[in-house]
Amino acid sequence: MAGGVAGEVFVEAGRTARAVGGTLWRRLPTILTGLAVLATFLSVVGFLGAVADDVAITRNRATATAEVLEGSTFSRTLVRFPVPDGQLLVPERGVYHPRGLQPGTTVLVEYDRADPDLVRVAGRTAFSGLPLTIGFVALAWAVFGGAAVLVRRRRQAAHHE
Repeated sequence: MAGGVAGEVFVEAGRTARAVGGTLWRRLPTILTGLAVLATFLSVVGFLGAVADDVAITRNRATATAEVLEGSTFSRTLVRFPVPDGQLLVPERGVYHPRGLQPGTTVLVEYDRADPDLVRVAGRTAFSGLPLTIGFVALAWAVFGGAAVLVRRRRQAAHHE
């Protein structure tokens, strides 16, 4: 009897999986387009956040010479710089707009006096990263949007046969 109940559970799970799979397959173009829209939205929000950080730094700007540290990754570049009270600061999130920095080198940075963790390479702004952001959005639309168009075309072709 226990095997019968277990068998019924597996049969019902299979039906549910097929129903969910069918729904996902029917909605695949919409899902793919939604992923492209999501990537665009997140990119815009990230860019606007970078602009807000730039405004904060510009409003209360201080400059310092920073040393680029080991342990940097693709998403952050660690730097160490002195603040006016003589303390050496290593912002946890690293420096904004770090493109091309090598460990052991020095670079001029700008930071917010009120929040020295907001630090960027001097002369670089959110607009410095705009080509990369636009490239990411274009790639997202090329991949997800292209896949959505391809799925729609294949369905239309199959429907007309």
